[in-house]
Amino acid sequence: MVFSWQGGPGSRSQLLLLLLLAFWEAGSGQVHYSVREEAKHGTFVGRIAQDLGLELAELVPRRFRVASKERGDLLEVNLQNGILFVNSRIDREELCGRSLECSLHLEVIVDRPLQVFHVEVEVRDINDNPPVFLEKEQKLFVPESRMLDSHIPLEGAWDADIGVNSLLTYRLSYSDYFTLEVNSKDQENKQVELVLKKSLDREEATEHNLILMATDEGKPELTGTMQLLITVQDVNDNAPVFQQSEYEVKILENSDNGTIVIRLNASDPDEGANGDVLYSFNRLVPPMITSQFSINPDTGEIQIRKKLDFEKVNIYKIRIDASDNGNPPMVGHCTIMVKVLDVNDNIPQISWTSMSVPIREDAPLGTVIALISVSDRDSGANGQVTCSLSPAALRCSAPPSQGACAAGKPVLVCSSAVGSWSYSQQRRQRVCSGEGPPKADLMAFSPSLPPGPGSVDSLGDFHASLDSSGKVGD
Repeated sequence: MVFSWQGGPGSRSQLLLLLLLAFWEAGSGQVHYSVREEAKHGTFVGRIAQDLGLELAELVPRRFRVASKERGDLLEVNLQNGILFVNSRIDREELCGRSLECSLHLEVIVDRPLQVFHVEVEVRDINDNPPVFLEKEQKLFVPESRMLDSHIPLEGAWDADIGVNSLLTYRLSYSDYFTLEVNSKDQENKQVELVLKKSLDREEATEHNLILMATDEGKPELTGTMQLLITVQDVNDNAPVFQQSEYEVKILENSDNGTIVIRLNASDPDEGANGDVLYSFNRLVPPMITSQFSINPDTGEIQIRKKLDFEKVNIYKIRIDASDNGNPPMVGHCTIMVKVLDVNDNIPQISWTSMSVPIREDAPLGTVIALISVSDRDSGANGQVTCSLSPAALRCSAPPSQGACAAGKPVLVCSSAVGSWSYSQQRRQRVCSGEGPPKADLMAFSPSLPPGPGSVDSLGDFHASLDSSGKVGD
C-alpha cells in the first residue's frame, strides 16, 4: 500500500507515512480456562494476568483490555488483582446450541509495547434442561382390526443439553394392550413405537389413556412426559406405507425455489377411497419448516419454497404423513432428513483490532500500523481466507506458527522498502478471499494527509483486478 502527496509546481514531493510507534510482540501461546454454564456472578475463572506473564502494576498504564467475538459481557477482568471472573449468566445452549464443543474466544490486548494474547474459555455443560415433548398429549386412532405386534410410531422427546445429559430412555405406563419398543441407529436418534400385544375391542373399550415418559442420563436425572390418547375405531384397517421409514437427502444451499427435494411414494392395500393416498406435513412440524418447503398432496413431491441458508440451518428433520380417504382416515408416517450443503456465498468480513495514526516519516521498516481480523461464515475450504495488499509498497506478515491470514487470526500491515516515494496519485486497496470460488472484500486505509493536486482516493474496478485465485492483478 502506498500513500503519496505531490505539492504545487516546483515544490518537492513529500511522503508522510501514518504508522504506529510501537513494536508488535505476539503473545506467548494460548491460555486455556474452563467454566461451567450457569455459574454465579463473580465465579473465579483464572489468574489471567499472572498466566500471561503480566505484572499487576502495569495493567492500567498499559491499557489492559479484553475483546471477544462472542458476547463481551459474559467475562470480566479485575484490574486490581488480574483475575478473570464470570460477569453475567452463561447459557451454553444459547451460546453454542447443541455443538459438542463450546468455547469463548478472547483477545487480550496491552499497549506500550503492543501485545495480543489469545485466551480460550471452555463452557462446560450441566444437566439443566429436562426432556421436552413437542406437545403435552398425542392423539392416536387405532382400528380394532389392527394386527397383533403392529407398530405405531410416536413422537419422541428432545433434550437441549449435550452428551450424556441428552441421552434419553423411555418408559410407558402399564397397559394390558400396549408395550413400548425403542429402536435406535445411534444414541441420539431413537424411534419410539407402541406395539399392540392384545387384540382391541371397541365395544369393550373405546379409549386407552397412557403416559409416555422420557428420562435423561444426567445427574440428577430429569424427566419429561406426554399423554397418549388412543381412540379405538373399527373401519379402514390399512394405513398407507412408505417405501422407507427414513429418508436422507442432500441439497445445495443455492438451489432455486421450486427445486424438487424428494418425491415420496406410499401405498395402501385398501380399495377405493380407502386406498387413495394424500401427503402432508405432520401437524407437529414447526412453521420454520413448512415455510421453507412445500409438499404436493397428490404426488408427494417436496419442493423448496424459499432460499436455503447453510449458515442459519444446515439440517431439517421433516415428519411426513400419508393419509387415505377412508372414514376415519388411516395415516402412515416417514421421516426425511434434509442436509443442506454449503456453497461459497459469504464474503470474508474484516474488522480492526488495532490501528494508530499519525506516524513519523522516519519510522523504521517493519513498524506496525494496523492489526486486522478476518473471518468467513462459510464452512470447510470456503471459510479459509487468504489476505493480500495491493499495490506492493506495504506487506502483510505474521509468523507461520501463528496461522498467518487464517480465519479469525490477526494480520499485520507493515511498511517495506518497495517502490519510489514520489507519486502523483495515491491509491490503496485490500483484498481477502475464500479458498473456494473467490469472494472478496475491500478495506481502504485512510491517511491523514492534506489533499494535494492529483490526489486520488479510489478502490478502482475491484472485479477487474481479481484473477481466478482471488489475488489482486496488476
